[in-house]
Amino acid sequence: MARHEPNQGARRVSMSTIVFSIRCLIAAVLFSSVVAAAEAKPLPPYKDTLFGYPEILREEDGGDFRVVGYQELRDINGRDQIPERRVKRAYVSLGVKSSQANETLDLGGRSIDVTRVGRDRGAAFTVIFIHGRGGDRRLGANDFSFGGNFNRLKNLTVGNGGTYYAPSVRSFDAAGVADIAALIRFAAERSGNRPVVLSCASMGSFICWAISRDQQATAMLSGMMVMGGVADPAFQESAAYKSRLPMFFSHGSNDSVYPAEVQIALYRSLKDKGYPTRFVLFETGSHGTPVRMTDWRDALNWILER
Repeated sequence: MARHEPNQGARRVSMSTIVFSIRCLIAAVLFSSVVAAAEAKPLPPYKDTLFGYPEILREEDGGDFRVVGYQELRDINGRDQIPERRVKRAYVSLGVKSSQANETLDLGGRSIDVTRVGRDRGAAFTVIFIHGRGGDRRLGANDFSFGGNFNRLKNLTVGNGGTYYAPSVRSFDAAGVADIAALIRFAAERSGNRPVVLSCASMGSFICWAISRDQQATAMLSGMMVMGGVADPAFQESAAYKSRLPMFFSHGSNDSVYPAEVQIALYRSLKDKGYPTRFVLFETGSHGTPVRMTDWRDALNWILER
């Protein structure tokens, strides 16, 4: 009796399918491992000789509390072509502007103007920067102000598959907080729930502290940065505190708007309880110093490694 060749073909097809499936599984596992490794610490050095901290004067708490030297002659006059207005050309790489767009997002009926830098979807991580009083999205998107520090952030983000949002905050009350909560949800959904870091400067810190009380928004964050901001004495009652959301602080020691001592006291109270927190104090720095001098790569890597 003749053999039924189709059965052999079926067996061959079945075996090929199994082999193919195994190969796909192995490839998926390897890819996942690469992605996980990249997301654990996605930011390799980028112009660190220009933007890294110029001098560490003192370290405590295993390096989590740092006092960094700041000199106006070196860090403003020596860095800027026009002091406080335009940094020297070596500090910026403008190719990143091809990945930049101004957008108006409609998020559940909330209209938010943002500058987006980086991919629209599938970001490896997302950074959201909240400006202070009198600012708008242009502040966080300016390549040449603040010593070129935002240009570096853009390049660090885009070069590592991330997305950066600089929104215009219309108010620092409940309405503004609701806008940023909606943006956090949007960023988390667009990235497939990969890390989202919220950074707030000066009066923008009121947004960060209010978001820390929003359990849903906090659950979508991987960390929070407060740069030259006000301290929140009730932070330990927040949803962020209960979830142990990593907190990074940077401040100028001579800040005349929000005294550094108050923010340091908050850091100390958190550190004493084993809370994940880090503080960079710029010795002799003023209110705007943290936005100019904070090492974005150092801060983001610390958060993304938690």
